Amino acid sequence: MNIEFLAALGDLEKEKGISAEVLIEAIEAALLSAYRRNFGSAQNARIHIDRDTGECRVFTVRTVVDKVKDPAAEISLEEAQSINPNYSLGDTVEKEITPKNFGRIAAQTAKQVVVQRIREAERNLIYEEFANREGDIVNGIVQRVEQRNVYVELGKAEGILTVAEQLPREHYHQGQRIKAYIVEVKKTTKGPLILLSRSHPGFLKRLFELEVPELQDGTVELHAVAREAGIRSKIAVSSTDENIDPVGACVGPKGIRVQAIVNELNGEKIDVVKWDPDPSKFVANSLSPAKALAVEVWEDEKIARVIVPDYQLSLAIGKEGQNARLAAKLTGWKIDIKSETQMVEIYQEYAQAEMGSELGEDGRDEVEV
Repeated sequence: MNIEFLAALGDLEKEKGISAEVLIEAIEAALLSAYRRNFGSAQNARIHIDRDTGECRVFTVRTVVDKVKDPAAEISLEEAQSINPNYSLGDTVEKEITPKNFGRIAAQTAKQVVVQRIREAERNLIYEEFANREGDIVNGIVQRVEQRNVYVELGKAEGILTVAEQLPREHYHQGQRIKAYIVEVKKTTKGPLILLSRSHPGFLKRLFELEVPELQDGTVELHAVAREAGIRSKIAVSSTDENIDPVGACVGPKGIRVQAIVNELNGEKIDVVKWDPDPSKFVANSLSPAKALAVEVWEDEKIARVIVPDYQLSLAIGKEGQNARLAAKLTGWKIDIKSETQMVEIYQEYAQAEMGSELGEDGRDEVEV
């Protein structure tokens, strides 16, 4: 090793952001292992690389003791003082023992250490870059599909879209450009593992934030998302400006904004509803496109009973209960949906029960003749 080598380390420090001093310390540690491996020395040794010349030297390190028990690690006071009279008990004595052919071993070892540290540094930089983007959308190119897992090229790194995070009935092929949501970034020995999703509720939220300027500037706020990926979703929005309709802003002129998102999600149906601080109004809105006639709420239990016209009962419940299920997820309330006719029957039964409690135990009025 020489001055040119030190200069190269300085260039690496500027280009890769790896401290030259850290690299030199790592090389010294690796050289110590290489020395022991190649020369089979049981002695305590120390490797020193001169920071100015790049010269590499090997030293034995022994402690001055009164009585030597381990010659590889200890030296007697008498012998130490024969080297230098100033030595006393407890001091360390160093002696250079650099082998003649150690330069070649040092060069090979240094190269290996530097290459390894560069790889580690690059992996850390990539990890930090993508870790800071958790919860964001990335664009990538499908690299390959293995066992239904999709591997996506993201520039410097590779992400994985597992089966559970894919949209139903969506197929992927090599070279296809896709958008995905970064769910989590993990550190591994082979570099960062970037977990992607197209079914996560956060993906839908970020798509709206990218598509709707009012969400970006804070004029419109997105409060909640309920999603059954690939089939149907609901989002709840409100406006900080009374002159702006939050639902209209998200839908866009002639539905252009929401349609762009529907297209990205391969036809997933999206209901945009207005959020309201009043639970009864919010629950009523959440059942869109069905219209509620009345809403009764029990706030302690977070239960709501919604009354809808007879002809809209199936619409409010939805296919296989989907609309009601999404509304419950969106609001966080348990929702019981009843038609007008059902409620009339319930009230009649209640009224009859009340009347019955006012009668005698046999259920008959007592009439004098």
